[in-house]
Amino acid sequence: MVKIAIAGASGNVAQELLDVLIASQNHNVVLLSRKVGPVSNRATGTEWIQADYNDPDKLAQALQGVHTLLCFITPQSDPGNVAQKNLIDAAVKAGVKHYAPSEWASSSFEHMPWYAGKAEIRKYLSEINKHGKVLEYCLFQAGMFVDYLASPYKTSKHIHPFQTQFDFNNRRAIVLDGSDDARISFITAKDFCAVVAKAIEYEGQWPVVGGIRGDELMVGQLVTLGEKIRGKFSVEKVQAADLEAGVVKTTWLPKADHPAIPADQVNKLAAGFVAGMLLAISVGALSVSDEWNRLLPEYHFTQAEDFLAEAWSGKP
Repeated sequence: MVKIAIAGASGNVAQELLDVLIASQNHNVVLLSRKVGPVSNRATGTEWIQADYNDPDKLAQALQGVHTLLCFITPQSDPGNVAQKNLIDAAVKAGVKHYAPSEWASSSFEHMPWYAGKAEIRKYLSEINKHGKVLEYCLFQAGMFVDYLASPYKTSKHIHPFQTQFDFNNRRAIVLDGSDDARISFITAKDFCAVVAKAIEYEGQWPVVGGIRGDELMVGQLVTLGEKIRGKFSVEKVQAADLEAGVVKTTWLPKADHPAIPADQVNKLAAGFVAGMLLAISVGALSVSDEWNRLLPEYHFTQAEDFLAEAWSGKP
């Protein structure tokens, strides 16, 4: 049993993982959040701390005895990465063994400016270890939650499904012309949480890059799969030159009403978000490596087709 701390504990993904950690009854869990009061009623073995991310000394006190620190602070809520950098400094001061920065998605951030903060944190972690390891960390990368493709239906307790350019509900898709062979890694929320929980208990050294590949499909295969499960798709193809100019010539745009995006900004950001995602997919940013698959070979992942066939079974 080790002591775990979760920063940004009120977020959807953090909540999903927290349920798994509590159910295992293997760890004591410290929840760090700017919010006052508990996220919800929690089982014995959890401790709530209202965190002041502007005070590294107080953070270090809160992290005393913590073995593994997982960060779910989103770049959008942390201008200049002040909170996460202070958290990292506090982790070093407190002697934390393992740190997982706020990654949890893509292998690179090309064409995705909303992830610029993640790139800066990668550089910060590399810099503090350049003269010798002072903090063992892992960049957990899992690609895209396949749960999003079940939108508007929920397939997990906390993950909020939102519309993407692969809209199974309305049987339509927006794809970049010539990107049929581009790869996207998918994982279920359940598998993601299970693997991260196993990684916490892993006794070997954490890899710096920690890809978790649940399944992987090419764009063309994904559209074909959508048609197999849901029927004929209406596919609109866009051009890279238009996307790079910030123009999306389509009859519809997905509304990514993600909790990290203010409600009044969803429509305003829609074109830029879909353009960035399509270009990012074309350069492999959503295709992740398989380090944790190889370190945990006994774990069997749910395949995207099986998950989606079940998720859409009986749906109109």
